[in-house]
Amino acid sequence: MRLATINTAQGPRLHVRAGSGYIDVAEATSDPRLSSLHELLGAGAAAMETVRGLAGSSGGREADPADLAPAVPAPPRILCLGLNYSEHALEGGRAVPTWPDAFVRGADSVLAPYADLVRPALTERFDYEAEVGIVIGSGGRYIPADKALDAIAGFVVVNDASCRDWQRAASQWTAGKNFEGSMPIGPEVVTPDEVDISDLAISSTLNGTVMQSARTSQMLVDVPSTVEFFSSFTRLMPGDVIATGTPGGVGFARTPPVWMVPGDVIEVTVEGIGTIRNRIVAEQGAPANWRWHPQGNDQRQL
Repeated sequence: MRLATINTAQGPRLHVRAGSGYIDVAEATSDPRLSSLHELLGAGAAAMETVRGLAGSSGGREADPADLAPAVPAPPRILCLGLNYSEHALEGGRAVPTWPDAFVRGADSVLAPYADLVRPALTERFDYEAEVGIVIGSGGRYIPADKALDAIAGFVVVNDASCRDWQRAASQWTAGKNFEGSMPIGPEVVTPDEVDISDLAISSTLNGTVMQSARTSQMLVDVPSTVEFFSSFTRLMPGDVIATGTPGGVGFARTPPVWMVPGDVIEVTVEGIGTIRNRIVAEQGAPANWRWHPQGNDQRQL
């Protein structure tokens, strides 16, 4: 089953893919509670089965890609793994980690899957990161790896776009990972029965050139273990998103470095889940001579 959030005249509404189009879930079920992904995730197994039935029907309407909203609007939390592919750790001059490297993004950093991706005025080093995102369904605490798929609602494509100069200016990654609207997510939430998440191709393409190419089987901490790890110290909630880390080939590690600049088009694809595509545009209206700018203060290791 594939779920999308689509902007309509009534606002963002949950839709399920049916054939080549989409069905408005609340409209089709006459249940206004099911107008959003968060409400569906909180409505229980019976509601999910009702929506699954819609996915097998006909009559879906075509949607303009520009109307797709973030696949998970305003997630309660975005939990992230860094350095989860050995090639990415090594290209940044780091040892391959033996413990998961976790950080957090804010909900306002999510962006629609085909929206313009704004390069912040305060960075010269805007980088791409192709990732698989886990969308939590039932959630819980102390979820063992062999039960993790039962707690997952689905998977999404993520671009964990990063301001490397902000990321490197301090020992913590928070600032470089949390610029507003810097994480495109979508295009759909794909349920676990649709894909074998253990071994899918993942790639990024910048202006038609493949920059990253790997498989999810190369993750140091696989998807079930990622859920087990995060649920060790926090109760995973319906709608939480976990970004599972990026493979090697990012822009900062290239010679010379490759940064996303206005006019570029960045695409991230995960086999069986989909492709997100964003045009890079310049930020408008930023104040001139802003005090906080990390230029010249980016010597720390990634």
